[in-house]
Amino acid sequence: MKILLLEDDYNYNESIAEYLEDLGFQVDSFYDGEEALDAIVENSYYLLILDIKVPKLNGHELIKYINEMGNKTPILIMTSLVDIDNMTIGYELGCDDYLKKPFELKELELRVNQLIRSKYNTDKNSTYKLKDGYTFEFISGILRKDDIEIELTSKEIELVRFLIKNANCYCEIENLRENVWEGKEIHYADIRMYISKIRVKTSKEFIVSSRGLGYKIEIPS
Repeated sequence: MKILLLEDDYNYNESIAEYLEDLGFQVDSFYDGEEALDAIVENSYYLLILDIKVPKLNGHELIKYINEMGNKTPILIMTSLVDIDNMTIGYELGCDDYLKKPFELKELELRVNQLIRSKYNTDKNSTYKLKDGYTFEFISGILRKDDIEIELTSKEIELVRFLIKNANCYCEIENLRENVWEGKEIHYADIRMYISKIRVKTSKEFIVSSRGLGYKIEIPS
């Protein structure tokens, strides 16, 4: 599960990124708003953690661009600017929560987990009910068939998680490369091999494909 972190203070950036990675998240960290915006345009994230006072493009300006893009990724602002005027600006722009600096890393963990639970309607104990008796725990990444756990590799979990995040919509294979493999060089044939391996462990219908459209996982309404 990938998170974007925008924080221009080196020590804060390093300690937060390391802590979140120890919790099992993937973290793309940036020190200025322009680099963060480029990453948001090119990638899909589950959460954006943004400082306000950063170089080139401040946090509020960044959120305006995110809104113009129609991006609905939840946003956690962490800042020392917690007077009512700044908080009003943030909430009016569409941020979901504020975290006042300085803060304990445990508090950050609680806020992150709460946002993910509320925005994606899931937590470590709840599941997405898929077709044919399959269930998937979004945060833990546990896939089950009729209560029997199916062993997936970490990359297979990320692939299933991304398809479930975009459930019922086809994802082009280039979209999978950019988001699940973070744009790294990987042949499309290798991505298809990952999908085939998941199907072997589940069923051919678990991941639906359509020529020219891509792949999807369906969640019954």
